[in-house]
Amino acid sequence: MRLRALALILACAALAVSASARADGDPAKGKVTAYACIGCHGIPNYTTNYPNYRVPKLAGQHADYIVAALKEYRSGDRTHKTMHAQAASLSDAQMQDIAAYFESLGKSSGSGK
Repeated sequence: MRLRALALILACAALAVSASARADGDPAKGKVTAYACIGCHGIPNYTTNYPNYRVPKLAGQHADYIVAALKEYRSGDRTHKTMHAQAASLSDAQMQDIAAYFESLGKSSGSGK
């Protein structure tokens, strides 16, 4: 029992370290790379016509979540044709940069531009 608890603690620590390592992007590079993302994710309360759904706001979202989502779109684990097409062309570093940019928009240090 004690060994299992130690293994669980070590696994959680490793996961936390790997999650933070994924979010080491450059927000300035991400701002340039994210130009295609802004068309949908930069419009407040944007809803697509078909299929009809609300496009999620990315400003302020945690970078590690955005990286994980982009990797899942790229691999096909998340099924959305437009997002798959967008993510398929991105390197891991570009994903990190985009994620760092969107995360930085949620910080209260000014206008977020």
